[in-house]
Amino acid sequence: MTSNSSYAAAGVDTHAGDLAVELMKEAVAKTHGPNVLGGVGGFAGLFDVSFVKDYARPLLATSTDGVGTKIAIAQAIDKHDTIGQDLVGMVVDDIVVVGAKPLFMTDYIACGKVVPERIATIVAGIARACADTGTALVGGETAEHPGLMGVDDYDVAGAAVGVVEADRLLGAERVGAGDSVIAIASSGLHSNGFSLVRHILQQGGIDFADTAEDLGTTWGEALLEPTRLYTRPLVRLLGHGRLGTAVHSLSHVTGGGIAANLARVLPRGSWVELDRSTWSPAPVFRVLSDLAGTSLESAEGTWNLGIGFFAVVARDATADVIAELDALGLPSWQVGTVSIGDRDLAGFEQGAKGVDGGAVRLVGSYAD
Repeated sequence: MTSNSSYAAAGVDTHAGDLAVELMKEAVAKTHGPNVLGGVGGFAGLFDVSFVKDYARPLLATSTDGVGTKIAIAQAIDKHDTIGQDLVGMVVDDIVVVGAKPLFMTDYIACGKVVPERIATIVAGIARACADTGTALVGGETAEHPGLMGVDDYDVAGAAVGVVEADRLLGAERVGAGDSVIAIASSGLHSNGFSLVRHILQQGGIDFADTAEDLGTTWGEALLEPTRLYTRPLVRLLGHGRLGTAVHSLSHVTGGGIAANLARVLPRGSWVELDRSTWSPAPVFRVLSDLAGTSLESAEGTWNLGIGFFAVVARDATADVIAELDALGLPSWQVGTVSIGDRDLAGFEQGAKGVDGGAVRLVGSYAD
């Protein structure tokens, strides 16, 4: 018996892995520009960064993440073409938060059994989203874990690298009193809070294949709405002369919810009250809250409730930044103003994820 057949007897099919690579090669290659060397299949991806010699002080930015339990829904309804976009959104959209332009990304897929067509579908989704964000997909790995994962189980993760000129780095130190907080709309749940989503449906005896009448589709399809990608429009905004320099900090609303993620990019001693009346959470959030018998307010630390990103900008540029974001395909609106000074911070979110930043709370009632 050959070593390969012995490995197959143990549950690992290297030939299936090779076929998966062949099926995904075309999609991956479409993300490659002249900076990518070596093509697909090498031990390491290569990216020519000689252009950073033109930077006065180039800083590399990096991020890594996964998709979380949203994958369980993709597996349940056997739909795998959007999970890749969720992964890119979670990873690459963290890069632009510091003002960096993404350069390249790698992915990792662990599965119980390599089904070549399924792996290729997942990677094709990653590649499409990489192309949409101007990111080269330079490498990846698919690992078969028989006995550890079920034959239809998989998980995905990724990492990306970007670059920013040091004097264009965004962050809390640029934010001042009177700055406007602009909310940028999400496309839905994105990739956070799905353990709660699945718990709500389970408690309600609802299957992902069931029709969600208020959402106009099945529950599975509605919940797999892919994460909105913010990188390319935001990179364009940041390169837009006066408007770009008017942007002081950005925040990606992911795990931890609305207030916590904004607080991370505000300076210590600052505070913001976000006005709920400036937006109406999408139907998916309302329907889930109704099913759970809870309020939208109770989910503010779990779901984005319609805000996928924040931009903190100079007050005199507020209207122009909102107009530019809208023109770039990102619906946005002013949701608050930064204040600095002593006040009672009871009820404010502070110190999220170890960052000793500002304080944020939501006030008022959501628009109908």
